[in-house]
Amino acid sequence: MNPALPMTDLLFTAAKVAFAVFGVGLNIAGLLGWVERKQSAVMQDRIGANRASIFGIKILGLFHPIADAIKMLTKEDFVPKGATKGLHALAPMISLGCAMFCLAALPYGGVIEHGGRLWDLQPIALPMGVPLVLATLAFGVHGIVMAGYASGSNYGLLGALRGAAQMIAYEVCLASSLAGILFVYGTLDFSEAVLWQARHGVWGIVVQPLAFILFLTAGAAVTKRTPFDLPEGESEIVGYHVEYSGMKFGMFLMTDFFESIVICGIITALFLGGWTIPFLELNTMGILGGVLMVHSFVGKMLLLLFLLMQIRWTLPRFRFDQLLDLGWKNVLPLSLINFLVTAWVVYLWR
Repeated sequence: MNPALPMTDLLFTAAKVAFAVFGVGLNIAGLLGWVERKQSAVMQDRIGANRASIFGIKILGLFHPIADAIKMLTKEDFVPKGATKGLHALAPMISLGCAMFCLAALPYGGVIEHGGRLWDLQPIALPMGVPLVLATLAFGVHGIVMAGYASGSNYGLLGALRGAAQMIAYEVCLASSLAGILFVYGTLDFSEAVLWQARHGVWGIVVQPLAFILFLTAGAAVTKRTPFDLPEGESEIVGYHVEYSGMKFGMFLMTDFFESIVICGIITALFLGGWTIPFLELNTMGILGGVLMVHSFVGKMLLLLFLLMQIRWTLPRFRFDQLLDLGWKNVLPLSLINFLVTAWVVYLWR
């Protein structure tokens, strides 16, 4: 049996997980709510959210995410007649919980030395981190189907089935698009993938540019954001959460933001060098190196999130048949071809 972990290690792990979920996840999710309004306003020549204020101070509408949170926490939690109450309450917890776990498995930093010992800055370090994150992200579809079924509404059920079809299609594309880059790295560990890029002095986006494009496309579809927001569709389509209100609805909304952060975190780790900064040996710089690692990783994530927002307010929504055709007939075949070509190139190179 392995000896019990020292209390210091347990506290450090708890602090890392709390930082990933609350420090990164909740703060960036709240910021994205503001960015959605302001970025769309800039692109559409509007002012955007600017009403919420504290003592007359508005600060470009930055208080709107706080107002949204207060509204969702205080709004009536309505459960429709005929709904399965237990499953109705459990569905948003499953979706949000899966996204939260994925956040805790991302590599925000490497190993640094301080106080005569080594500290690993990745909250949950696992040798099979990549498939575990993809599997957990895919498990969130159960929350969507459960929400539609438990609502006792045919409209909600149809929206849930539409969402399940979309997410299953693009979860397959997510895994297949990563096959080539993971074959090059020779590992399923996020940290080892980052270290491979550091050792070879090249980012994954240079090694596998097609895989980057395919994964970004599939990731945008998995997060159910425009132009892939067919499971929700807001004013045009009845979504799976049509019978939800208050904080339960807010949990589904937060899930979309959390999933966007997770997708950008995966891309950062596998395609953009993770926490590394060119020409700097961060692991030898102690606490300063650790701070720079975290800032480098989160900064790259924020740039990718800004790109996803640009796509959101640029492209029109797909029809559902176009959405599935893009996944099954375009992204998936290209991913498999990319993997076969990569396998042959690596075999011949070695």
